[in-house]
Amino acid sequence: LLFLSETGGKDRRSGLILTIPLCLEQTSMDELSVTLDYLLSIPSEKCKARGFTVIVDGRKSQWNVVKTVVLMLQNVVPAEVSLVCVVKPDEFWDKKVTHFCFWKEKDRLGFEVILVSANKLTRYIEPCQLTEDFGGTLTYDHMDWLNKRLVFEKFTKESTSLLDELALINNGSDKGNQQERERSIDLNFLPSVDPETVLQTGHELLSELQQRRFNGSDGGVSWSPMDDELLAQPQVMKLLDSLREQYTRYQEVCRQRSKRTQLEEIQQKVMQVVNWLEGPGSEQLRTQWGIGDSIRASQALQQKHEEIESQHSEWFAVYVELNQQIAALLNAGDEEDLVELKALQQQLSDVCYRQASQLEFRQNLLQAALEFHSVAQDLSQQLDGLLGMLCVDVAPADGASIQQTLKLLEEKLKSVDSGLQGLREKGQSLLDQISNQASWAYGKDVTIENKENVDHIQGVMEDMQLRKQRCEDMVDVRRLKMLQMVQLFKCEEDAAQAVEWLSELLDALLKTHIRLGDDAQETKVLLEKHRKFVDVAQSTYDYGRQLLQATVVLCQSLRCTSRSSGDTLPRLNRVWKQFTVTSEERVHRLETAVAFHSTAEKILQECPEQPDAFNDMDQFDEIEAVGKSLLDRLTVPVVYPDGSEQYFGSPSDMASAAEHIREKMKLVSLKKQQLRQPEATTPES
Repeated sequence: LLFLSETGGKDRRSGLILTIPLCLEQTSMDELSVTLDYLLSIPSEKCKARGFTVIVDGRKSQWNVVKTVVLMLQNVVPAEVSLVCVVKPDEFWDKKVTHFCFWKEKDRLGFEVILVSANKLTRYIEPCQLTEDFGGTLTYDHMDWLNKRLVFEKFTKESTSLLDELALINNGSDKGNQQERERSIDLNFLPSVDPETVLQTGHELLSELQQRRFNGSDGGVSWSPMDDELLAQPQVMKLLDSLREQYTRYQEVCRQRSKRTQLEEIQQKVMQVVNWLEGPGSEQLRTQWGIGDSIRASQALQQKHEEIESQHSEWFAVYVELNQQIAALLNAGDEEDLVELKALQQQLSDVCYRQASQLEFRQNLLQAALEFHSVAQDLSQQLDGLLGMLCVDVAPADGASIQQTLKLLEEKLKSVDSGLQGLREKGQSLLDQISNQASWAYGKDVTIENKENVDHIQGVMEDMQLRKQRCEDMVDVRRLKMLQMVQLFKCEEDAAQAVEWLSELLDALLKTHIRLGDDAQETKVLLEKHRKFVDVAQSTYDYGRQLLQATVVLCQSLRCTSRSSGDTLPRLNRVWKQFTVTSEERVHRLETAVAFHSTAEKILQECPEQPDAFNDMDQFDEIEAVGKSLLDRLTVPVVYPDGSEQYFGSPSDMASAAEHIREKMKLVSLKKQQLRQPEATTPES
């Protein structure tokens, strides 16, 4: 049965030749029937219409078996068989029996059966259509033919099954109902065999068939044209064409499915991002509304916000990746997906940007709150420092230290003013941001929370304003007190300076105001200068007294005892009394000198011929007495109320002044003698 085949040869009617080799072993008629059915199914209907010539090779079999096979042909292929050639063995069966049986059954069989020797078979079939077994030249390799039939059958079975599967998949993808399409694709998405492998097998089979047809067999004999039908080359080509078509559609379905799967994955990831940002992410921001009441509290809130931002950053990284994937799909996607992709991209971007804006707003708010509390703390420390400075009693050593302290106080107050102004600016900026928080709101009414923040900010600014106002009031009082102390020190210094000036005037009076003048006119000028000098001293003394009176008033206002005024007033009075005594002595000496010089000059200017010249001799005695009195005063020191004494000028200066007076007294005495001589000579005459 293994060699039962269609060799590809043809009879003289162009019918196909079917060879049935029989062997000595027991032949199964059932298997023979099945094999015949298979072989008869291979040719086309056109070939079948031309009929078959069946060669039953009975050379190695018994007559009963041959007879059974011939009779079986009637049941299997009665219409297709036109001639049955039974090749008889060399030791032929009983001729009478065999001839009688076939002739008797001829009409009933429907085909002619002839018994022929192998070497006589060429009478009915051309040698070129017979194989070497029957003395022909047809090249035929049954195993090669069988292997190719097996390859063909396998290819046909796999390709047919694959075509059905691909058609089911492709037709399922074309359904209008989306749910049915997805369900169909899910159930039949992967074919049972690899389409690429089946296509490769078909191409290899087709290539070998075409090559043997056009190039001939290995023996050089042309391949029979019937091979196109026996090996079904057109079927292979048709199956390949169908496979390519369905596989192309299948690849498109896979591409669409892959794109849909990718789109669904992106959509799922987008919804994960959106759901987290609008869910837990937004809830985190809803619970964070405070700004803290100190630097430490604000820093703690900032640290908590950084943790929230860190969690959001992970989702924002997913957003960036998804956005890139969506952009790539938009660039390479179909028009039907553009709307959905753009909608996903827009939804994702809107949610992410809104959440990022809320995070940025919260971060800016906390930063503004931190700056506000930092400025408030600095201002509070400045106010504490200023208050501490104001609470310490002022005990400066002099006016310069008071001025320095006052300058430092003014600088601190100015710094507080600047700090408060900065706090107001920071507070107002923070209030403006809080007022804008309602526009974000995180899906929540933040009026109550905002009110607490606003009340806290306003409370801090009002408290700082009150503290600054109290410090300003204390600074005003301290400034007044310090200015009074400056004035007190100034008055004491000026009073001491007045004493020094008065002492200098006294010293100048004693040391430089010693001349008495050479004549009456000069002496009067000196007297007039002395009176002016005394006026200056009087003004200095009065100025000092006024300053000392002012120190008393200031001390009473400051409720303190001046450390210098108690000593300055006695000094001022003592110097003034010394100056007064010295001035009176100077005036007396100058007045005496004026009287002396006036009388002396009058006497010295009179002529002896004047009739009254000799009647005024008393003037000479008077001027002599004045001169002596003046000389005596020049030698007497000025005695002060405390008993101390002080001379005018140096002894040489006094000696010079006395010598000038004596010379003038000599002139007067000489004048007196001159006047007396004429009086003595007159009686003698």
